[in-house]
Amino acid sequence: MVSLSDVQASNAQITAALPPGLVAVFVGATNGIGEYSLKEFARHAQSPRVYFVGRSQEAGDRIAKECRELSPGGEFIFIKADVSLLKSVDEVCREISRKEKTINLLFLTCGSALAHVDTSEGLHIFMALAYYARARFIVNLLPLIRSAENLRRVVTVLAAGNEGPIFKDDFQSRNIPFRNVRGHNVSMTDFMLEHIAQSAPEVSFVHDYPGPVKSGFGRETNSILMRVAITIFKIVGPLVYIPTKESGERHLFFATSARYPPRGVENGATGVPVSDDVSVAGGTNGEQGSGVYAIHWDGESAGQKALDILSEMRDAGMVEQVWKHTMDEFKRVTGSETLHM
Repeated sequence: MVSLSDVQASNAQITAALPPGLVAVFVGATNGIGEYSLKEFARHAQSPRVYFVGRSQEAGDRIAKECRELSPGGEFIFIKADVSLLKSVDEVCREISRKEKTINLLFLTCGSALAHVDTSEGLHIFMALAYYARARFIVNLLPLIRSAENLRRVVTVLAAGNEGPIFKDDFQSRNIPFRNVRGHNVSMTDFMLEHIAQSAPEVSFVHDYPGPVKSGFGRETNSILMRVAITIFKIVGPLVYIPTKESGERHLFFATSARYPPRGVENGATGVPVSDDVSVAGGTNGEQGSGVYAIHWDGESAGQKALDILSEMRDAGMVEQVWKHTMDEFKRVTGSETLHM
């Protein structure tokens, strides 16, 4: 476990280790983990410029005001959008690309507990937010991330360490058993990041499980099983919740620490140097410093069981199958594999 004191010590070094004016994009940051993490970024980064995306203008205005109080020299720009639609994702990326030449951090927490409902683009809304929108943001903004100096990182918050079999006949998880949905989504996310990392070795990719944190997830669910799970969690949650500030601090660590470096580190853009008590993490392929990391809430890498599941599917060509499916859906919905900016 990476101790909270080590996390806080690393975060305290951000202003010394990283330059002022870092550019970040937070998607799904108007409540929960995204909001907590954004505020810690505002608290510790020097004069950052942050674009944060969500559906609520009221929440966006509130959070922008609170972030400016934490970082008077920073800029905090709210973009209202429904990113369950890939065409909306493209519009957001186009807007950001008009204003920025580089991005240091892309932080993704968008999600929905709705099930068996399709968006107007023909995507299962649960996967539209948890997988397809996130993949589209990464693909669209990757050229700007690759062009950044000092820090180039993507963080996607989901459920790393809970990898399971991928149902290749139902990538959108419309009909697979409820108990298998999370593992299916988690493994697809790992393989999506692995494929992207092959062409971007100078970028590091972190997929984490945040642990039990109070958030707004599940407030719109239409699933009876999900309602039962949420009800139970509301009862026991206060006994096991990770404090919201700690969650934000840990996610800032995931976003900035050299514990999770890119595979290609020749130019030194690895993040805040690790202390003697903290080592470089192992990646999704089991190799230390591989550039793609599946980590638990405490900063430790996914266990051997998860790595074995991924290895077996990787050997069977599942990385390529997931990527082909993703590109096919992007072309079907938007007409192109990526946004041409």
